Amino acid sequence: MKFGTKTIHAGLEPDPSTGAIMTPIFQTSTYVQAAPGDHKGYEYSRTHNPTRHALENNLAALENGKYGLCFGSGMAAIDCLLKLLLPGDEVISTSDLYGGSYRLFTKVYAKYGIKFHFVPMADLSTITALANSNTKLIWVETPTNPMMNIIDIAGAAAIAKQYNAMLAVDNTFATPYLQTPLDLGADVVMHSVTKYLGGHSDVVMGALVAKDDALAEKLYFLQNAAGAVPGPQDCFLVLRGIKTLHIRMQRHCENGRIIAEWLKKQPKVAKVNWPGFPEHPNHEVAKKQMRDFGGMVSFTLKENTIAAANQVLTKTHLFALAESLGGVESLIGHPATMTHASIPKEEREKTGVLDSLIRLSVGIEDVDDLIADLEAALG
Repeated sequence: MKFGTKTIHAGLEPDPSTGAIMTPIFQTSTYVQAAPGDHKGYEYSRTHNPTRHALENNLAALENGKYGLCFGSGMAAIDCLLKLLLPGDEVISTSDLYGGSYRLFTKVYAKYGIKFHFVPMADLSTITALANSNTKLIWVETPTNPMMNIIDIAGAAAIAKQYNAMLAVDNTFATPYLQTPLDLGADVVMHSVTKYLGGHSDVVMGALVAKDDALAEKLYFLQNAAGAVPGPQDCFLVLRGIKTLHIRMQRHCENGRIIAEWLKKQPKVAKVNWPGFPEHPNHEVAKKQMRDFGGMVSFTLKENTIAAANQVLTKTHLFALAESLGGVESLIGHPATMTHASIPKEEREKTGVLDSLIRLSVGIEDVDDLIADLEAALG
C-alpha cells in the first residue's frame, strides 16, 4: 500500500455496528462487561479507547512500525520515553532542538540523576566521542528546530546499536511523508501530532511509534500507568487531518522551496536555513533519507537584533505571529523569545539561534500571496 493510500485507509475499518466510514468518536470513560474480565477488548478509556486505537494503528502504519501510542501532547510522549531511564543513565542529544525538549531534559529529568549531553550532530563523531556503557538514549531531531540541520539517522542508529542504546528520532518537522526513521534503524519515532499530522491548528497531541515488541510493551505500560492520553475527540480530529497529509505536505514542500529561494535573494537577509540548498552542510544526507525538504524555513537578518526581527514579525498579515507550526496556514515566529526561550542565551547562540533568527512554517496558501506578505514586511 503506497503512502497516500495509507493515510486514508491504513489501520482503519468501517464501524462494524453501523457501517460508518469515519471512525466514530467513542466518548465514553468505561465499557460494560458481560462478566468480570469478559469484555470486547475495552475496559477503561485511559487504557484503551476505540477512536484512539484506530489512530494509533494508523500512525504505526504510516511510520512502517508495529505499535503506535498517543499522548496528550508531544511533551507527554517524550516524558513517557524518558521514564524508561534510570539514575546514572546518560542521554546524548542534539544541541539544536526544540526548547520544550531541552527544558524537560534539563529541568525535570536531570535532577533524577540522568546525565544529558548536548552536541551538534551534523558530524556523528560528536556522538561517538561521548558514547559509553552508560549511554541509554540518543535523541535526534532532523531536520532540527529551528536551524534545519540534518542528522544522519542510519549513521546514528549504527552508533546506538554499538553501545546497546536506544535511538529516538523526533520526526515532527519531516513527518512520515518525507522520512521513516524506523526504516533507517531508529528504535522509536516521536511526533508532536499537534503539527503536520493534525495539520489544522485545532488539536494538541503527541505520539510514539516503535517496532520492537518488548520496547512497545514497556511503553504501553507507562502510557496506561501515567495516563497522559488524549481524548477521543482529539483523536478523531487527527484521523481526519491525516487523510490529507500527503497532499498538504506536497504543497508545504512546494511553497517552502519557492520561499527559501526567494529569501536567499533579499538584501536584508543574512542567511537562509533550508536543507534543500545544495550548499547546506548535510544536503547529501537529506537527499538520501528524505523524499523532499519540507515547509520549514528559518533565516537571520543582517541586522542581528531583536528590534530588527520585530520589525518583520509584526508586519506580516498572512504569516500569523504565533507559536507552533505545521498547520495549513502560514506562521512566523521568533525562536529566541518564543519556542526556544527556555534555553539560555549563550547556549542558543552556540547553535545559531541568534536574536534576529526568524522561523517560518510555510502553509499551503497561494505562494505569490505569501511572498508579497514577506516582501512588505521586509520593506
